Amino acid sequence: MDALIRDTTELQSKRRTRRWPMLLACLALLAAIVAIIWLWHPGASQQAARNRADQAVPVVVAAVTQENVPIWLDGLGTVQAFNTVTMKPMVDGPLISVNFKEGQEVHKGEVLAQIDPRTYQAALDQALAKKSADEALLANAKLDYARYQKLVANKYTSAQQADTARSLVAQYQAQVQQDDALIETARTNLGYTTITAPIAGRTGIRQVDAGNIVHASDANGLVVITQLQPISVVFTLPQQNLGAVAAAMRQGQPKVLAYAEGANGNPTKVLDTGTLAVLDNQVDPTTGTIKLKATFPNPGDRLWPGAFVGVRLLARTAENAVVVPPAAVQRGPQGAYVFLVTGGTVKLQPVTVGHEDAQDSIITQGLKPGDKVVVDGASRLSNGSKIKLVAPTPADATAAPDAASAPGTRPHTGGRAG
Repeated sequence: MDALIRDTTELQSKRRTRRWPMLLACLALLAAIVAIIWLWHPGASQQAARNRADQAVPVVVAAVTQENVPIWLDGLGTVQAFNTVTMKPMVDGPLISVNFKEGQEVHKGEVLAQIDPRTYQAALDQALAKKSADEALLANAKLDYARYQKLVANKYTSAQQADTARSLVAQYQAQVQQDDALIETARTNLGYTTITAPIAGRTGIRQVDAGNIVHASDANGLVVITQLQPISVVFTLPQQNLGAVAAAMRQGQPKVLAYAEGANGNPTKVLDTGTLAVLDNQVDPTTGTIKLKATFPNPGDRLWPGAFVGVRLLARTAENAVVVPPAAVQRGPQGAYVFLVTGGTVKLQPVTVGHEDAQDSIITQGLKPGDKVVVDGASRLSNGSKIKLVAPTPADATAAPDAASAPGTRPHTGGRAG
């Protein structure tokens, strides 16, 4: 059996050995055929390359325009209530009524809750009665003092008795003043039993129900009121923008947009338009940012305390700027450039980009209004390439930018292509 297996293995090995010369012969024949074709048509590949170079590349072009372009700065902000008040009891006692609903809009001075006032009303009545008694004593002391003055003048009594009567008048006057202070304290405490809203705003979740005993030392309070109209947004910008922001504030109150962000971080819609209110007086040394606060009227309550929103600050407006679509600007090792249309060909034109955002690129050098530049198809072009103009696709022609994505923020200083 072993001999049979050994003979079969040797037979298979001999067959594989005889296959290699045949395979090498086929490869040599194929190489010879390719060489003959190449030598027979020596300029075929070069001609094909020339044909491709002479073929016009379809491109979409756009005109260079001159317009006023707003320069926006982007940041991420946090919405903060314009005012926040935690309603706490100022006196101790049973809470007999709660006169608001959770989430209710309340007005300044509106009654929110009532603490049992009977104890404090009794204290006020007691203070008033005490003052009446002291006033009666004061009146009697004044009459006695007047009598002693006449007696002293006629030498029917000593001056010491008149001085004692005068001191008693002063004592009762001080007692009446003390009564006035006690009455004011009692009246104030009685007023604290009626809890009213100090600001207009929206109530939060109620912390205490009617029937509980409340104390002035309670930490949580009854409810929190937040003012939503107007409302504030605190945001940060890189410290490199400090000069631009300060210059904008010297011109007035810069415009600020608050917008919602989509799942991908891009702006979706403008929530409100406001103005810059505060530029912080120092740069945060740990982050290298400046803190700013903007105020928004918030008529539809779209801004909510604690929410994160995108913020855009109008730093300035570039007057009569030379503008091209951002897709027209290409970048290479030597800087920014565009493909300038010259008849049926294109020219690689170096440019300097002063500012660029999602919709516009401001060109400070290299182009003039009325020039034509390639905005689609530039990847197949080189300097001097022939082009064929095509119309933009319907999607490109009809797409309208979202209101929140119109202003851009990426300040960019482009280089010059050599």
